[in-house]
Amino acid sequence: MTHPASNPGYVDTPEALERLCDTLASSPWLAIDTEFLRESTYYPRFCLLQIAGETALACVDPLKLDDLTPLWDLIYRPDKLKVFHAGRQDLEIFYHLHGRLPEPVFDTQLAAPLLGYPDQIGYAQLVTEILGVQLEKGHSRTDWSKRPLSSRQIRYAADDVAYLGPLFLKLRKRLTQLGRLAWLTEDFQTLTDPTTYANPPEEAWRRIKGARKLKGRPLAILKRLAAWREKTAVAANRPRGWIVKDESLIHIARLRPETPQELAQLRGIDAKFVKRHGETLCRLVAETRAASQDEALARPLARTVEQEVLLDLCSAVVRLQAAEQAINPAALASRKDLERFLTSPEDSKLCRGWRRQLIGEALQDFLAGKKCFQVQKGQPALEEVPP
Repeated sequence: MTHPASNPGYVDTPEALERLCDTLASSPWLAIDTEFLRESTYYPRFCLLQIAGETALACVDPLKLDDLTPLWDLIYRPDKLKVFHAGRQDLEIFYHLHGRLPEPVFDTQLAAPLLGYPDQIGYAQLVTEILGVQLEKGHSRTDWSKRPLSSRQIRYAADDVAYLGPLFLKLRKRLTQLGRLAWLTEDFQTLTDPTTYANPPEEAWRRIKGARKLKGRPLAILKRLAAWREKTAVAANRPRGWIVKDESLIHIARLRPETPQELAQLRGIDAKFVKRHGETLCRLVAETRAASQDEALARPLARTVEQEVLLDLCSAVVRLQAAEQAINPAALASRKDLERFLTSPEDSKLCRGWRRQLIGEALQDFLAGKKCFQVQKGQPALEEVPP
């Protein structure tokens, strides 16, 4: 199987961009992917945009074009469905560039599990399984900021959208036949919600590995330190880890140095960092130590054995319901979704939209004792409890 445009265009002049946009204007959908770098920056550096429609396929070079207005006008048209695979990072670029998000969207990675494919399935695997095409490997580590790009690099990049349109059409057809297309509405709305791409400094600690092992004052200190690092990284447009690594923040939160000299003794802290930020970090530590105990929010108590068993039972309900509908269980509910459901069902996504019908009501009936597990001919089942 090949795309209608077997040789992708490389668009690096205003005239070529105008021609491409004119061609794409008649397509009801636009398959989009981006290449970017963020190894040395906080915000992703936009290096290449791949786009395809019904009869066009091209790579657009934002490093060569000063004005992409015709392209953005096209992408932001509300009558064009924008198709992505795992599009959150692509959409994040659009949000940071323009402060708003293109709508409507369709994400093939979100759609696939509703047809029984694995959760978070990769694009290449999905193309192989649905379209029978093996995509070339070998350029996944390309530095897309370097020019010129070779014809092979351009072809490799274009493959990310060359089959995305046909993939979308097949997924949409099967979802429509099964009456499941509307199930994705809420997930796609989340993709185009600006709050999805916000990174409040106060929440930055949640991304730190090992943070949840802390409690009390150390956790409160980590929260302040992580918020400071987030603001510092944004201001400098540098990766968080370039400011100070996660592991070092954990050490500081646990050992609570009072002076820059004490800070300098910690593993992973160099003299340059101490000179630049030592006073600030020690002040943050001291302020948190002096704060009231109410501010030092403790880690939630560990779950009891009974709570763990209940989570396991709810997970079994999910697996049974998923098998009945031929849906990947992770598309119905993750373990974190179940934890939230058990602690605050009114805020759980399992009680909204299509998940309410498929799993939310079954879980509520199970917890209320209206349904129970039975084994029939060696097979488990969730059955109504006789009155």
